[in-house]
Amino acid sequence: MSAVVVAQNAARTVVEPRHGWKRTRFGQVPAQAGPAKAPMTGHPLALGRRTRAKLRAAVHALLDVPGLHGALDAVRLAVLVLASRTPSENGVVEIRTRELGRWLGLSASYTASVVVPTLRRSGVVAVETADGEFGQDNGLKCQVWPLSATQGVTGHPLNLSKKDFATLWALVDAVMAPGWTHRDGRVTPPGLIGTRTGRGAATDRLALLLLVLEARESGRVRLCGGTVDTKRGRAAATVARLLGSSASAGERVLERLEGLELVVRVRLRTRSGMPHRSRLMVPAVAAAHGRSVLDDVQEDRAGAGDAEFSGPDVTAGGSQPSETDMEPQVSDAPVTDVAEVTVPDGAADLHSDHPHSVAPVVPVQLSGRFSGEGRRAEGRRPERVRAREDQAADGESIVTGTTSSAAQDGPLRGENPIQARVGEREGKRSAPAAGDRAPAGGWKKAQRPRRVAPSGDLDLRVALAPVSGLWEQLSGWQQDQVQAATTTALAQMTGLGVVPQDAPRLLAARLTDRLTETGGEALVTDPYAWLIRRGLVQRRACTHLRCDDGIRLDTGQDCENCGNLIHVRRARRARIGADIDRELPGLPDDERQRVLDERLREHAVAEAESLARRQEEAREQQARRAAARAEAAVEAERERKARAAAEAERQAVPCADCGLPRAAGLCEACRYGRRTEDLVAQCGLLAATWAAALEDPADVAAVTDHVRATVQADIARARHELARAAGPGELATDPAAAASALAYAGLQAAETALEEYRSSALGALGRSEEAEAEYRSAYRTERHRHIPHPLDQDAVKAAVEAGDTARKRVAENLLAVRLEQLRDRADVQDEQVPVASWPERLAGLAARPLPEDTAETVAA
Repeated sequence: MSAVVVAQNAARTVVEPRHGWKRTRFGQVPAQAGPAKAPMTGHPLALGRRTRAKLRAAVHALLDVPGLHGALDAVRLAVLVLASRTPSENGVVEIRTRELGRWLGLSASYTASVVVPTLRRSGVVAVETADGEFGQDNGLKCQVWPLSATQGVTGHPLNLSKKDFATLWALVDAVMAPGWTHRDGRVTPPGLIGTRTGRGAATDRLALLLLVLEARESGRVRLCGGTVDTKRGRAAATVARLLGSSASAGERVLERLEGLELVVRVRLRTRSGMPHRSRLMVPAVAAAHGRSVLDDVQEDRAGAGDAEFSGPDVTAGGSQPSETDMEPQVSDAPVTDVAEVTVPDGAADLHSDHPHSVAPVVPVQLSGRFSGEGRRAEGRRPERVRAREDQAADGESIVTGTTSSAAQDGPLRGENPIQARVGEREGKRSAPAAGDRAPAGGWKKAQRPRRVAPSGDLDLRVALAPVSGLWEQLSGWQQDQVQAATTTALAQMTGLGVVPQDAPRLLAARLTDRLTETGGEALVTDPYAWLIRRGLVQRRACTHLRCDDGIRLDTGQDCENCGNLIHVRRARRARIGADIDRELPGLPDDERQRVLDERLREHAVAEAESLARRQEEAREQQARRAAARAEAAVEAERERKARAAAEAERQAVPCADCGLPRAAGLCEACRYGRRTEDLVAQCGLLAATWAAALEDPADVAAVTDHVRATVQADIARARHELARAAGPGELATDPAAAASALAYAGLQAAETALEEYRSSALGALGRSEEAEAEYRSAYRTERHRHIPHPLDQDAVKAAVEAGDTARKRVAENLLAVRLEQLRDRADVQDEQVPVASWPERLAGLAARPLPEDTAETVAA
């Protein structure tokens, strides 16, 4: 009897309506044809869980070496082949180029011209060659540097033992051995894919090796999670991620492996006949463990009927469910790929691909001719959309054919589904057996999938390698927490001055020491609590921040502070012992020990009290500092508000000259005007320092009035040019801005005039008698310094420069003195002038033109 017929007979049920209940009658299951298969003892593909995880971590660590990024698959596979053949004694592999090509499925010429040079350039493998007859690389001596560099490094994935090398060699030999014919006639058969040669052979071999390492005892490969291309499928995406290629390339590799019957892609079916989740199986791995692929494939079945009446994927079918899977695919909770449970939310989108040949679907048998018959064979209305998607995949009630009250009498569309499922949640679920994980259901948060090794960079794998057994016992959520705690511990080590490259190794050593203290992984009853609270935490034996169980994290040596602490304690014990011998001589040893212990205890109590007192004082001081900081912050906030209020009050003051509101006491145009008036007055004083007699006030006034008129004319000219360049329309748009612009133009003209008058004053004062006398004195002094060569050109030039410097200095001094005299005289005259009354001041302000008048004047 074929396996398909056996599966059909085992899953076929009969449903008969009777008072709203269903009666299930299982078909006859044929007896087992022969004894159960036993695992093949010693088979290279029959790897244990820990051995498989260790080899998988080593293989991925080799493929993740920076020198192999972007390398050809043939080069990456060559590194794995050489690593598997590496002897543990010296690490040097001797192989011929042709033999290496046979392992890769490539020709000798391609291996010698492409693979070997690329290996040499990558820096991952040290290659020494022996030239052949035509100069080609014939004999090779290779050494895989990552393997040699990590030997003896605790916790590193590539720190393999001799037994690990032998296991890896046997595995690679079973997967891709090319096969040999010996001289005595014996034949060594090739491996699983040993006969695959030519284009793409290296890629296929590498993919099969990675799939074998990912396959469980049942032969099933754990598929990748996340969003994938629905046109390619999750199995193709898994192969692509293992190879680091695109989804299309992964699909082509998967098709070639399927064509060689090395992998099987099983597509399960829903009740309606649409494609369900797919599985990727490696039959050779299952056979090595004494199992068959069909043992792990539980497919949906239905009775015979008309296909055109099959409902959509979210509706219920008319057949009873098959048994649940024996081994979970993503987590330890049973999977939901049985007939009574529809496609879960976390599953991949439905594909239009055809199912595998081992998953035939029998149409549903219909006893009636109305729509309700196709849904639950009871003739009632259809249930709500996506009914029973939140049911548990546990099993007990599903396998026996019982359905929940929510499924039987669930609410229609628009009704509240939560209240209808209360009974199912509280009473219809079967309790999990002792020691089993709670079943995953729609009413509970989906469990995180487990990972065999920590995800992320290589540092996490190295750090957690000593506790790989504890890692496998954690749930998905606990693995995430432990991984985050490990990352934090590595960051703390780096922050304490540890070299980032040494932090994973030090953390692995810490975990190894803590395991040794505990007595091994077997004595750890709670792996998660042990890792979080004991394994990963730093235990300082003293007050030094880098101390960890008496070892310095930055140097790896004994902590000096701990040594000092031990020395102080020993000295204290010796001093107390000496005091006892001096005070109580002749005490027996036991009595002396008792007194010594008592005094040491008293001293420890006194130290504890002193420590508590100091801590209390530190807390009080910290509280006082916090209160002072809070008070200072309140005072600063009060001052800030006061400054803001004063600034707002100042901004609200109108202009003192033109009366413009909210001008902060002086608008921009008036501020420019006042500055211009000051510059005009300074220009007059500068001209008076050399052009007028300082003793004659009338002469000074005449000169300043003339300069004022000249500068005012220049200012008016500058304003007129600006107004003509801007145009009357632009100035009339914003009169205040126009007045500011005109005032600024006048300020620039006054500044230019000030520089010119200052330069003229310095030049005129430089030609005064005082300046000339200083020039001659400095000139003679500089010439006398060069007595041996008085007529030398350099000496004459130096004397002239000295005279000019002295003349300029005298001119600046004269200018400063005369300006001071003129300002003092002007201050005296201002004090004698009576202050104008308010009516006079207001009349003067009324005579000033407003910004609007200025704009109209410019426009005219």
